[in-house]
Amino acid sequence: MLNLSQLQPGESAHIHAIHAEESLFHRLNAMGFRIGKKIELVRQASFGGPVHVRLGSTDIILRLTEANRIQIARA
Repeated sequence: MLNLSQLQPGESAHIHAIHAEESLFHRLNAMGFRIGKKIELVRQASFGGPVHVRLGSTDIILRLTEANRIQIARA
């Protein structure tokens, strides 16, 4: 399995698992990150910067450490 930060810009995948402590898990869940949901990597900043993802019609910016906790399966 891959994590979200391993996608290339423009690629999509489905969320397979979220490996995070409870507070981060609940925050991601509140933003719409759910198992089975399709997610697209829009852009990734250089030098370990944040990642820009799209969940449905919602654009979200995540820290690289957060993106690394989201396990995906290619769509």
